Amino acid sequence: MSISIQNISKEYGKQKALDQVSFDIQEGEIVGLLGPNGAGKSTLMKILSGFIPPTDGKALVDDLDVMEESLAVRKIIGYLPESNPLYLDMYVKEYLKFVGGIYKVPNLKQRVIEMIELTGLQLEQHKKLGALSKGFRQRVGLAATFIHSPKVLILDEPTSGLDPNQLIEIRNLIKEIGKDKTVLFSSHIMQEVEAICDRVIIIDKGSLIADSPTKELQKLWQGKEIVSVEFKEDVEIAALELIEGVGSVRRHEGNIFKIQPKKDADIRASLYDFARDNQLTMIGLMSEEISLEEVFRKLTNK
Repeated sequence: MSISIQNISKEYGKQKALDQVSFDIQEGEIVGLLGPNGAGKSTLMKILSGFIPPTDGKALVDDLDVMEESLAVRKIIGYLPESNPLYLDMYVKEYLKFVGGIYKVPNLKQRVIEMIELTGLQLEQHKKLGALSKGFRQRVGLAATFIHSPKVLILDEPTSGLDPNQLIEIRNLIKEIGKDKTVLFSSHIMQEVEAICDRVIIIDKGSLIADSPTKELQKLWQGKEIVSVEFKEDVEIAALELIEGVGSVRRHEGNIFKIQPKKDADIRASLYDFARDNQLTMIGLMSEEISLEEVFRKLTNK
């Protein structure tokens, strides 16, 4: 099951949420969709799942047009929206039976049991949805998304509201289920994308600005290392920016700074000289491999 986005645009009045976005996802790929708030990620997922129409362009799932053959498409996709709408007065098992009934899932009773075990809802299965924590509600949403064994998964912020332990469990669940499915997965957590996704697509202000295998995207910035330096005393960013060879400076936390050197510049000696001349105590200095988070910041903070 493949996904094809062909020159998709979406306008809300005078506002253009998406502008001629195109990409293809092949069967078996797990692709991360990244972008700042308001970039158009959720809009694109709603179009792909048939919830809203595009202003222009086409979205295809397994060569089926999501607008012209909407019902056929919905049978083969599992869509978890960011808002995760649930009927809060229904019980967990009741809700999953309700969703499975809509999809006419065979052996529904057994399938509900399987989904409860798969998503770790055993202790919560007899509770009303309104009595569950946000994390367990998210698990119910995932169980409902998987219940009809869809071949394509569209997951909008699926780990939202989960604690660290739950987050790891759901991450592993998505990776396991995604082995034989096509998955489009959005998240604001870069570590999640690095851990789960084979490929990254980044959109900003409605336009596609990057589409690359996760590791290849990071290689775009090889040779542009990040230097992390920590001082005991407080230091002004403006003072660090005046050091020869320094390109950009960002305060990470406290008195820890992330510095982007200019091309081919080795600024370590200059930082030592700066600390000595200004009677500062340098606690730490190290070069770091640039992370997906740093790449994302550079691409979307222009």
